Amino acid sequence: MPDLHQLSAHELLAGYASRAFSPLEVTQAVIAHVERWEPRLQATYLYRPEQALEQARASTARWQRGAPCGPLDGVPGTLKENIATAGDPMPSGTAASTAPLAAQDAPPAARLREAGLVRISKTTMPDWGMLSSGLSSVHRLARNPWDLARTPGGSSAGAGAAAVAGYGPLHVGTDIGGSLRLPAGWCGIFTLKPSLGRVPIDPPYMGRAAGPMTRSVSDAALMLQVLAQPDARDSMSLPAQTPDWAGVADTPVEHLKGLRIGLLLDAGCGLPVDPEINAAVQAAARLLESAGARITPMRPFFTREMLDGLDHFWRMRSYIDLQALSPAQREKLLPFIRRWAESAAAFDGPHVFRAYAQTHATRVAAVAASAPFDCVISPVAPNLPALAEDPSPTNDPLRPLEHIAFTVPWNMSEQPAASINCGYSASGLPIGLQIAGARFDDVGVMRVARAFERLRGPQRPWPQPQ
Repeated sequence: MPDLHQLSAHELLAGYASRAFSPLEVTQAVIAHVERWEPRLQATYLYRPEQALEQARASTARWQRGAPCGPLDGVPGTLKENIATAGDPMPSGTAASTAPLAAQDAPPAARLREAGLVRISKTTMPDWGMLSSGLSSVHRLARNPWDLARTPGGSSAGAGAAAVAGYGPLHVGTDIGGSLRLPAGWCGIFTLKPSLGRVPIDPPYMGRAAGPMTRSVSDAALMLQVLAQPDARDSMSLPAQTPDWAGVADTPVEHLKGLRIGLLLDAGCGLPVDPEINAAVQAAARLLESAGARITPMRPFFTREMLDGLDHFWRMRSYIDLQALSPAQREKLLPFIRRWAESAAAFDGPHVFRAYAQTHATRVAAVAASAPFDCVISPVAPNLPALAEDPSPTNDPLRPLEHIAFTVPWNMSEQPAASINCGYSASGLPIGLQIAGARFDDVGVMRVARAFERLRGPQRPWPQPQ
């Protein structure tokens, strides 16, 4: 048997049911593993091992009585820092924060607590979640377990690093332009950015989603059985539905036969696609085709005007947040974020309106481009992970979003989009394949991902602490 900290959520639950091991033993093993990794990885925030052990003891007692409290009882995991947990600070990655302690659990935290998750820790993020790195003015610098000199991506930086490193099997991140999929792609794990409202979040915002970050598609589907429940605090929360999350794990390779899949290798703008990434995605397309899928090359639909519009609208949003801070607080922000936000000072009303209008233009273009297909595959990112200390792949606060042209359209269109590993660079860094589907067809995207997961064969061993 693998070490307890390496087991999937499904394997843990089966072991608890058979009494092969207990939640307490598993949590002790995960904590020992975290403490071997964490001095170098620096993925955690509010790491409280004693609290986790207390939760694990209570779970062990429930399993001994044959009365688990929910479908995840005793399974260890983490939550991203910006998912509120009652009584805890939530600085959103920045030392400039003055946010009060959270009054209550946000919806993902509440659902996981009710289901019995043992919370090992929360995980780190960059300032305001506006970087695709782990660089933060309040948290330690999160690093990529595959190469500690590299970033795990962001803004769900700590969550991506924790998932690949084995800080328990279940992790939650958030995404408004790629913040689930970028770290998943660069860390070689699986994630689903669900359809908007599928996983309620508080506070809600246009394009913002929470989702699972796991080592396997099946564990993500298990989480979604819990996370995808209505919550009135999210004004965009979907009504109660019964997607077949449980059936995802059994999806055969034959599911791919006859599926119409669009292949998008050119995002239309942003950084050029690295040749190794292009080759890995094309190899994934050939694998899908070999299983009977019909692959059709796509023209790019996202434009420079759209990307710049989203960028300028978000700059103004952050500039307004910046103006609400005292001079002393502003000085605490990362210089990169501050310069980016302050560049919006010269934008007038018509400019901001035209920028905002690109959110709808992006939505219309993404829906139209994907309509002929059951799903669309593409790179997650055009580039391999940057150096850990770099705030963004370009290191230019006036060109900060050049790496999100494949991911951000699906936020604006509210469509589900997954990231799954499809290969490795010559230097051993993972490469993510994005699978995007029709709005509300989250299970359909998960089924394609699960079939591909079977098709791609064994992956490289997960990195271990040295």
